[in-house]
Amino acid sequence: MKVLIATDKPFAKVAVNGIRTEIEAAGFELALLEKYTQKQQLLDAVADADAIIIRSDIIDAEVLAAAKQLKIVVRAGAGYDNVDLEAASAAGVCVMNTPGQNSNAVAELVFGMLVFAVRNFFNGTSGTELMGKKLGIHAYGNVGRNVARIAKGFGMEIYAFDAYCPDSVMEADAVKPLHSVEDLYASCNIVSVHIPATAETKKSINAALLSKMPQDAIVVNTARKEVIDEDQLVSFMKERANFKYITDIIPANDAVMKAEFANRYFTTPKKMGAQTAEANVNAGIAAAKQIVDFLIHGNTKFKVN
Repeated sequence: MKVLIATDKPFAKVAVNGIRTEIEAAGFELALLEKYTQKQQLLDAVADADAIIIRSDIIDAEVLAAAKQLKIVVRAGAGYDNVDLEAASAAGVCVMNTPGQNSNAVAELVFGMLVFAVRNFFNGTSGTELMGKKLGIHAYGNVGRNVARIAKGFGMEIYAFDAYCPDSVMEADAVKPLHSVEDLYASCNIVSVHIPATAETKKSINAALLSKMPQDAIVVNTARKEVIDEDQLVSFMKERANFKYITDIIPANDAVMKAEFANRYFTTPKKMGAQTAEANVNAGIAAAKQIVDFLIHGNTKFKVN
């Protein structure tokens, strides 16, 4: 059995070594395709692969068609919208993610950016503090729960909305459950977004929702850019002169945002949530273990298609 690591943004060397240990201990072969620049390189590499580990790499119908022996794709991370699930299912390929492995890294980034934002991007002027502010967590999954844990240390008042999470889970974490997305945005000074990009959620964070937030509000998005209606965000920020938007996903209208809202908008140069040594290793090794467990025992615990 051949397991391919296909990453145009490579794992850290220590993560690759850990993956290799897991794969070779199971008696499988490990192949590497790193920093590739042409799709054809990926198409060639998958031709004899039984399993693939990816990061943000695109696995579409063309790649799946080229991978005649492929049995499983594991996205090392939580999001998996870079994999064509319908095409994978049609080809009989199992798709998994590695939930929870990057969660602390993303949550810490949330607060790194929040402190930067409330202190006016460290421009020398007087800012505000996070203590006592109302934080809304939009989706209470693995990342959301880590955000809540860290927020307690800042002395914040914590709320969350997640239609699929029982109130009792939030209450056990001293988080106040709210029962509509509108209530979350209306109640909180700051909202941290952790929803996936689905047909239901794409562009769901729009001007109508943002307008419910109090004055001097902040939205921090470390989820997916597609969940924001970016055109409406620009219009809203023109109307609401004290609203700030911070993210680790560059919006399509980044140039406009920088030109119009230089003192109220910030984005990292690339998606940074999982860019820590620890998250890199955790997600990579988890992916390797899931592949071994699937190929040997048929375990589909983290299957998403």
